[in-house]
Amino acid sequence: MAESSRRETPRRRAEGPRSNCPIACTLDVFGDRWTLLVARDLIAGKTRFSEFLASDERIPTNVLADRVRRLERHGLIDSVLYSRHPPRAEYHLTAKGRDLEPVLRAIGAWGLTHVPGTKNRLWGDHPTKQG
Repeated sequence: MAESSRRETPRRRAEGPRSNCPIACTLDVFGDRWTLLVARDLIAGKTRFSEFLASDERIPTNVLADRVRRLERHGLIDSVLYSRHPPRAEYHLTAKGRDLEPVLRAIGAWGLTHVPGTKNRLWGDHPTKQG
């Protein structure tokens, strides 16, 4: 019997990193189109699911729920119930999550410089300067 000429695509490992590259491993945590926007909203002071949904980008509820779980699983946010019936939580960045702020500032500064029409709504005139 002849060997199949069809090449199989290697599957990503369900557990563990795909490599030891810190950029690849970091992208595994928040390298999709939504996760950093949720982190941005947390840094901006949003804490509730409904507040994240009200952002201009209009993240779908199922995607938001998944990204919140991902951020919790990786220790970037904590959740605190503010209502038991129905169960509702507030979300807050952990110290590990707050360490993303300079990364988001750098991405924002790059966007202001290189993407026409962008506006800085979080950090005043200088997204790279803290203060």
